[in-house]
Amino acid sequence: MPAYVLRYWESEFKLLRPKKNPAGQRLYRRRDLDLVYRIKTLLYDERLTLEGAKKRLIAESRRSTEQLDLGMRQATYAEALRRIRDRLNTLRGRLTP
Repeated sequence: MPAYVLRYWESEFKLLRPKKNPAGQRLYRRRDLDLVYRIKTLLYDERLTLEGAKKRLIAESRRSTEQLDLGMRQATYAEALRRIRDRLNTLRGRLTP
C-alpha cells in the first residue's frame, strides 16, 4: 500500500494506531498489519464504504474479544470452578455435624 493510503486509513480508522519510534517513524506490529489487510479486503474486495468498513471492524473486534475470553480460557475457568466447588464442599463438611 502506498504510504499516503496508510496515513489516510490511520486518520479514518481509530483501531489502526501503529507505534512510533523516537524519530517519528511508524512501527507496524503484526496486529497492525493484519488490520491493514482486513481494511483493504473490506474496501477493495467487499466494496464497503468507509463507514461500512468501520462498523464491520468494530463489530468484529467486539466479537473476537468475547470469543477469546470465553474460548481460550474456558479450561482455566472450568478448573478454577472445580477447585472452588471442592473447597466449598470441604467447608460444608466441616460445618455440618
